[in-house]
Amino acid sequence: MAHQQQPELAGWKKELARAFRRPEELLRYLDCNAPELLEARPATADFPMLVPRGFAALMRRADPRDPLLLQVLPSAAESLPVAGYCKDPVDDRAACRAPGLLRKYAGRALIIVSGACAVHCRYCFRRHFSYTRQLLAHPNTDQGEERIHAALAAIAATPNVHEVILSGGDPLLLDDDALSRLVKHIEQLEQVRRLRLHTRLPVVLPSRITPALCTLLSSSRLRPVLVIHANHAAELGAAAATALDKLAQARIPLLNQSVLLRNVNDNAEVLAALAERLFDLGVINYYLHQLDRVDGAAHFEVADEQARQLLASLHARLPGYLVPRLVREIPGAPGKTPLA
Repeated sequence: MAHQQQPELAGWKKELARAFRRPEELLRYLDCNAPELLEARPATADFPMLVPRGFAALMRRADPRDPLLLQVLPSAAESLPVAGYCKDPVDDRAACRAPGLLRKYAGRALIIVSGACAVHCRYCFRRHFSYTRQLLAHPNTDQGEERIHAALAAIAATPNVHEVILSGGDPLLLDDDALSRLVKHIEQLEQVRRLRLHTRLPVVLPSRITPALCTLLSSSRLRPVLVIHANHAAELGAAAATALDKLAQARIPLLNQSVLLRNVNDNAEVLAALAERLFDLGVINYYLHQLDRVDGAAHFEVADEQARQLLASLHARLPGYLVPRLVREIPGAPGKTPLA
């Protein structure tokens, strides 16, 4: 019997398979001799490290304080309990209306389509999220189809929902076939006009942004909006620029949400450089989020007063259209809460 050849993985899947998963491997790649950083291994027990090599290539060599490295390298501080921090800081559990479906704000519904990301940011507000129970499930399975229909029925029962948000994890870790089937399901809801995707992949895994993906999104009857996540201008290298240009050429609006992080971007010059870089790449600098107080991320927090001072400094340096809105997500509020 002839051996059946397995289909070849797409380029972005190959790249993700080669990602760094052990802190010592990443530090060795960066020529970074920082033995104290390896004391953080216990932090990877519940939240493993995952860093694509292309993203690691943007980090400074031999610099344990590199702002990209600090976002993804496990830290011993993650294991310290801190008052005011919890496993569900934005109350996702209370917003669940069906498996994989969250409703928080009027006119919008959020579908969690994937429990996987291409990078594990150590400040992630869903690092403790129960994806096993809440995930919509893969659209190409019986359970996935059942949950999709349940989610769609819940949305259809709320006629004022005009926008569906795909989140995760990262929704673009679905392959094109699965994503296309999901989009077609959502298109059946006549009331829905917009499809918003929250994704880090154009930044950390730019090879995922293919012409086929752009066509998939731009050919839908739903108006697509892509919200990326970059915290520092150094994240937006040549590969990310190419990926964002493909999306822009497909006439897909691009927004960016950042998180204000201690020792990463809590500096007016750094935030201004990010704003300028985003504009150069055709991305609207939309939100600057204060940290969601999730267990394990307290060492990243920046005080609200310092955040307001940084925003005032940005207003003094930049034209208004380059300055993001400083916000915090407060459970139960009707939208993001402005802090300045």
